[in-house]
Amino acid sequence: MEKQEGKMPGIGLALGAGGVRGFAHIGVLEVLAAHGIEPAYLAGSSMGSLVAALYASGLTPGMMEKLAVNLKRKHWLDLCVPGMGFVIGEKLREVVKLLTRGRQIEEMERPLAIVATDLRTGERVIFTEGPAYEAVRASASIPGIFVPYQLNGRLLVDGAVVDRVPIEVVRDMGADLTIGVDVALAPSDAPVKSLFDVIFQSVDIMEREIFRHRTVHADIMVRPDVGRFSSTAFTNIEEIVEEGRKAAQQMVPHIQDKITEWRKGI
Repeated sequence: MEKQEGKMPGIGLALGAGGVRGFAHIGVLEVLAAHGIEPAYLAGSSMGSLVAALYASGLTPGMMEKLAVNLKRKHWLDLCVPGMGFVIGEKLREVVKLLTRGRQIEEMERPLAIVATDLRTGERVIFTEGPAYEAVRASASIPGIFVPYQLNGRLLVDGAVVDRVPIEVVRDMGADLTIGVDVALAPSDAPVKSLFDVIFQSVDIMEREIFRHRTVHADIMVRPDVGRFSSTAFTNIEEIVEEGRKAAQQMVPHIQDKITEWRKGI
């Protein structure tokens, strides 16, 4: 039996990890919104958790792009003497707290889940309540770069260690149609110039291989072509966002086809 004409499925959008390349998510969100494709459920890992939290709190893609362009590395990262990492993460936490107005995840304008990894047990930790800025700080803790975040008795690191693009999470939230955005599917073409680059590229390779062997797949995958950009340098932001727009625009007809199939009950 056909579903009501014009009715939209509950779309779940899973935003993946990728460091600075994750700003491509902003372009994806902009194009989807322009075509009336609004996610009913949002989940993110690492940089994807940051963009998902800001969007769920009410920031528009345009606002996020302006922030991404104008906020430099010094605004996001606070370096420290190496212990369990080179970055304390307090600046990131405070920026996210300011931009989300300190809101709890359960108070957001749309359902949100943020993924982190318990460093001691290897378990996936999914935040669906509590301060969004705490969850993003945990999810973005790239191993070896950020100091792991202690929260609720757990020692937490980057959600991408176990769930790079949290497709299963949005499906479990109740999504009828899932869209995943992977900003690190292909090997990076960017030069490796620093210790940060070495660590990030090593972690990226491991996470990519894990994701490649996962059995949970999205109905639609959006893959911005951002491999030529550094994951650690806060440069080329506008170009990265534009690649997100291009990739999303290419997939809009496929998303619309999936929506039509859903309406027909296929």
